[in-house]
Amino acid sequence: MDHHFFAYMYRLRYIKRWSLMRNVVEENVAEHSYHVALLAHVLCTIGNDLFGRKLDADRAVTLALFHDATEVFTGDIPTPVKHQNPTILSSFRGIEQLAAERLLAMVPEPLKESYRPLLGSKSSPDGELQKLVKAADLLDAYLKCVTELSAGNREFAVAKGQIEQALKKLDLEEVRYFLEHLAPSLEKTLDELAD
Repeated sequence: MDHHFFAYMYRLRYIKRWSLMRNVVEENVAEHSYHVALLAHVLCTIGNDLFGRKLDADRAVTLALFHDATEVFTGDIPTPVKHQNPTILSSFRGIEQLAAERLLAMVPEPLKESYRPLLGSKSSPDGELQKLVKAADLLDAYLKCVTELSAGNREFAVAKGQIEQALKKLDLEEVRYFLEHLAPSLEKTLDELAD
């Protein structure tokens, strides 16, 4: 029997993000997942090294790599659509759960329990890390807005403000540190970075 799980995971590169907006730089879900993994790692490292936390950065990276896996079936539904009203959001969460179950069914039986928590299992023991992955997900969206605005694309101005508010609501010192000390570099050109 063929197990198609990884064939589908590789198809995440064909799922475009930010479909309702004009983009200077196109982005797909695979690259987004990689960026979220990088950001999840640095948030855990900041938490551990600067704030004395005991966060499992390797586990956070793994969770981040799979955080949008269901989009291989659902596509990237824009936030304004998903959050239009509670009924739409609830329906979309149900669709995500069905997509997760479909993906999990493609994993060979001996590996299923290892992949179950990575595909949106409600019984995941990773609650604290999931919050940091959510923060990394929002940070990546914020950095996308910064990049687009730096390229002169005002299309992302409102989104940037909304994402800043969502990041503030998370109230994470790791995020505050990242935004103050690391994020400003992403607004610079290559020449400015080299100086």
